[in-house]
Amino acid sequence: MYALAAEWRALTDPSVELGVAQVKLAWWRDELTRLVDGAPLHPITRYLAALPAANAADFTPLQRCLEASAAQVAGVPVERAADLPAHADALYGAPLLVSSIMAAVPADRRALDACLTALSEGEYHAKCLVDYRREARAGRMVFAVDDLLNAGLDNDDLVADEPSPGLQTYLDEVRGKAARHFADAPRALAPADRSPLRHLAVLAALGAKRLGRRGGADFRVADLYNAWTAARRAAAGTV
Repeated sequence: MYALAAEWRALTDPSVELGVAQVKLAWWRDELTRLVDGAPLHPITRYLAALPAANAADFTPLQRCLEASAAQVAGVPVERAADLPAHADALYGAPLLVSSIMAAVPADRRALDACLTALSEGEYHAKCLVDYRREARAGRMVFAVDDLLNAGLDNDDLVADEPSPGLQTYLDEVRGKAARHFADAPRALAPADRSPLRHLAVLAALGAKRLGRRGGADFRVADLYNAWTAARRAAAGTV
């Protein structure tokens, strides 16, 4: 499921030509229909369809991820900060929801949804911190428009090589929001779900670690150790 989401996120990168991204996303919409019908073509979806849990799996939430990806590719901005959680949840939470339910039937579905919402917002904010300048130079707005207006920021601030004092203050606030969401995600899980769904706690811990680095979000060798440490803590219920 992570590989599938990575395929779609790669299409939302500003370096991908708009028409190419739209054609490929349209193909993936058809592929999801084939997956639901049990006749996928792509190696990733064929692998998913072959898993023992696939027969009872509901893959329809993945449509939300595709639609949110298409909106991002088209440059449709998030107008209101109140709409951002739903957008982030579609991009990041929908694949995690499907994979989590395939991994284990949650003891508390509402608690799982709360965990995924927090984790998705953390991931979205963390990615914005890294990519906002490239996105703005491609004509895309990743931050909520009303948030930027309230902060007195415009496109000139976002495309500048160095953040202005006002933008830096805003970015620090976004970093703080992401950190809080990453901290809230594992806490939201029901106690009975913390072991079988500990991959969510691992992702939250890695996201929090990544926030400590100003710069790229690519994995480093140290991240493998962080993942191992986070998994041990998650299994022990201490994350």
